[in-house]
Amino acid sequence: MPAKIRLQRRGKKGQPFYHIVIADGRAPRDGRFIEKIGFYNPLPKPAEIEINFESALYWLQKGAQPTDTVRAILSYKGVMYKNHLMKGVQKGAFTAEQAEEKYQTWLSEKEARINSKKNEHELSLIEAHKSALDHEKKVNETKAQALAKKYAKAQRAAEGAAEGEADGAGAAAEEGATEVTGTVSEPAGEEVKEEGAKAEEPAVEEVKEEEEPKAEEAKEEEPEEAEPAEAEPTEEEPTGKEPQK
Repeated sequence: MPAKIRLQRRGKKGQPFYHIVIADGRAPRDGRFIEKIGFYNPLPKPAEIEINFESALYWLQKGAQPTDTVRAILSYKGVMYKNHLMKGVQKGAFTAEQAEEKYQTWLSEKEARINSKKNEHELSLIEAHKSALDHEKKVNETKAQALAKKYAKAQRAAEGAAEGEADGAGAAAEEGATEVTGTVSEPAGEEVKEEGAKAEEPAVEEVKEEEEPKAEEAKEEEPEEAEPAEAEPTEEEPTGKEPQK
């Protein structure tokens, strides 16, 4: 079975890179190999490809069969085209100088296309970065406006609360002043009431003292008046009867 040019996987999970190796067609993918001729890293943009041009051309001329992915890599690097030109030289279609000239022309055009793609990719990255910055700027502006509105609202609420506290303090001060004036006027009224009560007490006592003797005299006079009332009927009894004949 002929040798094969294929990829041999390396790298950790999710971050692969590959060795380009010459191996026996019966060997497993990551098994033993004859020669390593380069590597392929698909993670960056554009992908990194490093290959030993002379060794790859030598094994192609020896009949090694590349896999589909390796064929694309060799075609990208110009190995397959150079092998095609060398077959034309062997057949006498053109000379080695003409084949080299054609290869250099193709290589320059290929490099121009690669550079243009790189530039386009870089420009796209720059535009994407610029658009991301513009979007972030707009988002920051909207956030700043929202924060400004929120701050203004909080400030108005704080001012309203401060005014309410000031009004409450003024009302409390007025109430305190009225209470102080009420407490000052109340003792004077109480003194006046006490003096009036003290002045009324002797008069009441004098009236009571005057009424008590009168009551005693009335009690003494009541029996004297009652005695004649009892004697009157005894005197009138004989007058009510006629004398006997």
